[in-house]
Amino acid sequence: MFRRVTDWSKQRAIQFIQFFHGLSITRKILVTGALLFSGVLAFTCGLFILTWIGVFGGMPGYDELARVENPLATEVYTADSVLMGRYFIQERSDISFDKLPTHLIQAVLSTEDIRFYDHSGIDVRSLGRVLIKSILLQNDASGGGSTLTQQLAKNLYPRKKYFLFSMLINKMREMIIASRLEGIYDKQSILALYLNTVPFGDNTYGIESAAQRFFSVSAKSLSIEQGAVLIGMLKASTAYNPRLHPERSRERRNVVLMQMAKYEMLKMETAKELMQHPLELKYRQLTHHTGLAPYFREYIRQQLEDWCSTHSREDGKSYNLYTDGLKVYTTLDSRIQQYAEEAMIQQMKLIQERFNNHWGKTDPWHNQKSLYDEAVKRSDRYKSLWLSGLSHDEIINEMQKPVLMNIFTWDGEKEVTMSPLDSIRHYLRFLNAGLLALDPKQGAVKAWVGGINHQYFQYDHVNENTKRQIGSTFKPIVYAAALEQGARPCEFISAEKTTYTGDKEWTPSNTEDNYDQKYSMEGGLAYSVNTVSVHVLEKAGIENTIRLANKMGIHSYIPEVPSIALGTADISMIEMASAYACLANDGVAVKPFYITSITTHRGEIIEGFSQPANQQQVLSEDNARMMVQMLKRVVDEGTASGLRTRYGIKNDVAGKTGTTQSNADGWFMAITPKLVIGSWVGADDPRIRFRTTALGQGARTALPIVGDLLQRINADDELKDISQAQFRELPSKLERRLSCNLSKSDETVLERIFGKKTTSSKRAFGDKKAKKKGFFKRLFGS
Repeated sequence: MFRRVTDWSKQRAIQFIQFFHGLSITRKILVTGALLFSGVLAFTCGLFILTWIGVFGGMPGYDELARVENPLATEVYTADSVLMGRYFIQERSDISFDKLPTHLIQAVLSTEDIRFYDHSGIDVRSLGRVLIKSILLQNDASGGGSTLTQQLAKNLYPRKKYFLFSMLINKMREMIIASRLEGIYDKQSILALYLNTVPFGDNTYGIESAAQRFFSVSAKSLSIEQGAVLIGMLKASTAYNPRLHPERSRERRNVVLMQMAKYEMLKMETAKELMQHPLELKYRQLTHHTGLAPYFREYIRQQLEDWCSTHSREDGKSYNLYTDGLKVYTTLDSRIQQYAEEAMIQQMKLIQERFNNHWGKTDPWHNQKSLYDEAVKRSDRYKSLWLSGLSHDEIINEMQKPVLMNIFTWDGEKEVTMSPLDSIRHYLRFLNAGLLALDPKQGAVKAWVGGINHQYFQYDHVNENTKRQIGSTFKPIVYAAALEQGARPCEFISAEKTTYTGDKEWTPSNTEDNYDQKYSMEGGLAYSVNTVSVHVLEKAGIENTIRLANKMGIHSYIPEVPSIALGTADISMIEMASAYACLANDGVAVKPFYITSITTHRGEIIEGFSQPANQQQVLSEDNARMMVQMLKRVVDEGTASGLRTRYGIKNDVAGKTGTTQSNADGWFMAITPKLVIGSWVGADDPRIRFRTTALGQGARTALPIVGDLLQRINADDELKDISQAQFRELPSKLERRLSCNLSKSDETVLERIFGKKTTSSKRAFGDKKAKKKGFFKRLFGS
């Protein structure tokens, strides 16, 4: 049987050969063409079927396509719904079809797919040409036949390599996916999806992000010519990038305008007029350093990543901060945040100028060479060269070579030729700053400025991990602890100089020669008298003071030594703001919070947050209110009076300045009825500082930033609820307890004639019995 079939096949083959030889040349060509066409068609159909069933990779089904979403950046908003910034791998933000301007849609259709509304995802008229180019030429730029829906399919499911027939298989995949998309979505939805996914170069995806990047406007506000520029980039996002190739981009824009006119979507005279316009960009590179509150956004980023890892989407997978398009709503007020950033920039520019003039051509570390050497070894360039195997001397030699670089200056970023070693010297001279403002009743953070420029100085001076000596801003906690232990506000306390014995002897001193004076608690606080503060700490007790500080929100280590009365402990800004908020909140502890809710990109709430309901009374209401009253005196006539005299602040304000040893840190903590504001100024390395207290004290460095901020708040009519708020009137019983002079002197007639005495004693801390000097020793000062 098998032999008979074989013989028959041979006979048929011989007959076909004989037939073919008998044909004319013309007929041979036709037959060859028909056979070739049939083979190509059969091959194409077979390849299409294999692609359809997923042999070359799984094809998305209707269910998956119905849920298709772009990788979206997470957006961070203020409490008043102002976008501060995004977390993204690819910069992308969706916009709905109804917000797209008509001229933008017309530009897309006229240049990319004029028959978009007439096909179902595949343009049959262009299909043959594309298939021939794809099969015979394997031309990856065959183009022209890809509809908008096919381009959308390519954006959603990027092309892959399939050896010899990559182009054809990819085209088939896109056709199948496009057909399915057309069966799920209406034309408007497909257009919106397309414009939200298409790449525009510079790591920017989607028309909304592109409009923000190249023209600093939302897509809905694009002009006709701006829209034509962006749509023109769809042909080749790099070749027609207006930043990189402005003239080429302008020519492509004009092509788009003419296409719109050709299809009567724009009047010809209008198109020609717009073609004469110059190409004007307002380029804004959105990075993690730009936008409102970059330090704050970086601070919450890690917490949001942790949140994402413990919360799941509907499909059971954990949220991804960078691709799931979450919306994070915070407690920050965009106006206060903006004013805080502006105030810091304005004042720090002046303070830095004063600092530079103060040191002149001398390096602030001129007598501390090790400081500079340490900075060199900390630099990324030094570490990189060290890991490459170079010796220290070789590295220094390499780092002395000038290179082109961008540097930060208070006159703007500058491109300079400078050696890396000179760059380190440049940045070591800069002072930095931190500012935090929060609602003292709820603990909601309203402004967070962690430094002077996030791109060049990324160390955050606000968060709990950044601790600096706090100086006299700790004194109100000492005074509050003393009140809690029964100290009487009008009991006069001697400012005598005392040497305290222990492991080491310690003698606190004052900035003025006032050791013969006695001060009420309010006077000692208003004039920030160091010796009085230590005596007040004796009344309060060190352990009681530390315990109260912990309850008020300070969790940093506080050593059990008398010097804490002067603020020698290292504490963070956010902790100090918490403690002052407790004073402003009638003694109820306040825990700062900064996120109110996290939603999907559609606005569906995933989780909400608020201040814990079980707030604890850690300081009696009477004592808290008396402390605020004392701190008002500091502003009205004490060390913070410059807030009134220099900045004209007439608001109800209480506060305390602070200056640490050798003027390394300047602090100011302010309390208003609606805001607690803390500010700090100093160099990142505390060994770099002003040489005189007159220039480096908190009243001259940190206080001006708060004064500037309050001026800006006062000028904003929309913030009158903050600027015009007043403290509650102090009850008469508390007024009586505070009604005494701030200071008095026990100076005698002889002392007035022969000069003031300087009282002093020596004792262990807490021992009230001071050794009295004899009459002649007092008289002759021996």
